Amino acid sequence: MTTLVKPHGGGELKPLLLTGDELEAERARAADLPKVPLSSRELGDLIMLGIGGFTPLDGFMTRLDWERVCDAMQTASGLFWPIPITLSADQALADTLSEGQEVALVDPERDEVMATMRVTEKYTIDKAHECVMVYKTTDAEHPGVQMVMAQGEVNLAGPVKVLSQGEFPEKYGDAFMTPAQTRTAFAERGWHTVAAFQTRNPMHRSHEYLAKIAIEICDGVLIHSLLGKLKPGDIPAEVRAKAIGTLCENYFVDNTVMQAGYPLDMRYAGPREALLHAVFRQNYGCSHLIVGRDHAGVGDYYGPFDAHHIFDEIPAGSLETRPLKIDWTFHCSKCEGMASMKTCPHDAADRLLLSGTKLRKALSEGEEVPHHFSRPEVLAILREYYAGLADDQKVEVKMSGHSAA
Repeated sequence: MTTLVKPHGGGELKPLLLTGDELEAERARAADLPKVPLSSRELGDLIMLGIGGFTPLDGFMTRLDWERVCDAMQTASGLFWPIPITLSADQALADTLSEGQEVALVDPERDEVMATMRVTEKYTIDKAHECVMVYKTTDAEHPGVQMVMAQGEVNLAGPVKVLSQGEFPEKYGDAFMTPAQTRTAFAERGWHTVAAFQTRNPMHRSHEYLAKIAIEICDGVLIHSLLGKLKPGDIPAEVRAKAIGTLCENYFVDNTVMQAGYPLDMRYAGPREALLHAVFRQNYGCSHLIVGRDHAGVGDYYGPFDAHHIFDEIPAGSLETRPLKIDWTFHCSKCEGMASMKTCPHDAADRLLLSGTKLRKALSEGEEVPHHFSRPEVLAILREYYAGLADDQKVEVKMSGHSAA
């Protein structure tokens, strides 16, 4: 009997991906259905529904779900959920659809039918309200706000039958794992408590330090990399995976860490996204989520530890997965090693603060990287990547918010 945390909602995993004869029959039926294109964010959400990452949801949210998730972080049924999972369409397409109708959901980049959905409701939303509640801003420069404002005018709600995992299994192979697969892997390793380390960057020494703190507390750490779309200037998932793999091989004890990826785009929703990360990490079997400085943040839209505080503000029992809250971490020349605000008594002048943004900026501009910043094997992989970029592929990395501290 498993001792891992139960999937969110207290039941079993609920993957919506069809298999076998049922899959083939639904694919054939989908060929004649009206097609609704998916945005990149919606595609990632759909695949998470398919593999059980968004257990126990059965599809895209209704207007009442949307409203209650925005305002109270729970669905109409009372399920804790911190960010709306919605599907939109432009007005012209929505006008051709009726409630109760079946549609095919399509990845426009691959021209692939990803799912079928029965439209149970068509509704409009106040996009600015969603932005204020979820992102705490309506600033058009915020990438999450841009995502919401770019949605179609009408939301479509309804249960889905997922037909594909898209490019992820083929592109990433064993690095792309479903919740059922990570749970099996944890059990095979004899892990009962597992901390998830969320990353959209290669791991520098501060990240390594966070993971090793978690290993002292839990049986193991899942380094869980985002495989969906990022903002310009971020490092591609395959490069990150190679760098992280090298770090794990050289600097972690065997059977204390494993690496996997998941298919979502970043929303950059700060505290609310930290909660979403905990929700689906519970489905992946993780008892803890490492929450460091500016978790899922961007710029200076959130305080550096807002993602810590929000876990104390949600109702008791909302989540089984608990946060491992860790303070500012850095290399201290007087401590002669990695430390945090809780363990280092020395002055700011003795501390080298590390961030993924600082590392990307230094590498993209060909600057020297302090030897305490990242492991040499990791830097070699990242330098090779940046050296191979054509001029038109290079993006200026700007320092802002807490990453500039």
